[in-house]
Amino acid sequence: MLPLVLVVALALVQTGLLVRDRLLVEAAARAGARAAAIQEEPSAIRSAALAAAPSLDEGAVDLAVSREGVRGEPVTVSVRYLASIRVPFVVWLFGDPVSMTTSTTARQEFG
Repeated sequence: MLPLVLVVALALVQTGLLVRDRLLVEAAARAGARAAAIQEEPSAIRSAALAAAPSLDEGAVDLAVSREGVRGEPVTVSVRYLASIRVPFVVWLFGDPVSMTTSTTARQEFG
């Protein structure tokens, strides 16, 4: 009985970490879209996105920017993150890594 309770508790902790990572991925996409709306430099957009999600592993973040037209047209920032499983004994429940993808669209303010 005790081993089952331990596995359930560890799975809850890992679920909380994955939810936190998901919220950070969404925050990174929003910050990246805000940056892409006012500038075109890819490194500045990536820096803004990563600054909004400081605890994400930078090496596991893929960021793509899609622009259409000029001022007033949409710019979309897509973020893909591969979250690793950090809690021992529960990798078999989640798979490793867990892929998270989101995108945010903003209106370009330059061009």
